[in-house]
Amino acid sequence: MLSVGWLVFAVLVAVLLTTWVTFTATRLDRLHARVDAAQAALEAQLVRRAAALLHVAESPDSGASADSRGRLDAVARAALTPDRDEPTRQANENAVGREIRGLAAVTPPLRADASGELHEAAARVLIARRFYNDAVRDTRALRARRMPRMLRMAGRRAMPDFFDIDDTITADREDRP
Repeated sequence: MLSVGWLVFAVLVAVLLTTWVTFTATRLDRLHARVDAAQAALEAQLVRRAAALLHVAESPDSGASADSRGRLDAVARAALTPDRDEPTRQANENAVGREIRGLAAVTPPLRADASGELHEAAARVLIARRFYNDAVRDTRALRARRMPRMLRMAGRRAMPDFFDIDDTITADREDRP
């Protein structure tokens, strides 16, 4: 009777351990899918923001001065150029953010539709970056645990990295006191 009890206990432990490993592997897979989806959404919003800046630069009636339109065009085109070098990419995106913040403070102000498009695109980048960094944080936290590391549950997938840019948004002129 004692050996049957140990056998039942061993089977129960094996079932519980298998269930836990399966649950953790499934969760890790879902987190990686969430990172991929959030990265795609972030890429789309970054392109949208750079395209909005390019639209302001190319439009003579946007309200941007003629001498600043050349600089805006260069910055937007640099951000739209596919570059896999992360420091260069982040520097380009930071330059786009600085130009958008700079345009919010120009006198005379940009046309309302151009200003609104830039502000909305910048807000969407801010939200998309937060979603992406949250997904990366959750994935890294699960992958840092002992059992997923020992069992190599992530396989050959690279550890996702945070995307840090300065994406602060300035208030529109109408919102300022």
